[in-house]
Amino acid sequence: MSSDTDTRDADDDAGLLKTTYRTVTPGYTSHSDDGMNVIGWAVFLGMFVILFPLLPFVALVWGVSKVIEAFSGEAESGE
Repeated sequence: MSSDTDTRDADDDAGLLKTTYRTVTPGYTSHSDDGMNVIGWAVFLGMFVILFPLLPFVALVWGVSKVIEAFSGEAESGE
C-alpha cells in the first residue's frame, strides 16, 4: 500500500523546479525600433513613387478586361 502512495507523491513532484539559476543576460523590455520604421517608410515611399505613374495603365487594362467580359457574356454566368 505504501508503494501506491509513494508513486502518487513522485508524480505530483515531477513538474516542480528543484533549483533555479540566475541568468547573466539582462531581461527584455519592449521598445520602439525607430530605425527600422524609417527604413520601412523609405521603402514604401520609394515603391509608391516608382509605381504611381503605372496606375493609369493598370486601370486601363482592368477597364478593358471588364468591357470584354461584359460583351463576351462571362460576367453573367458567374464562372
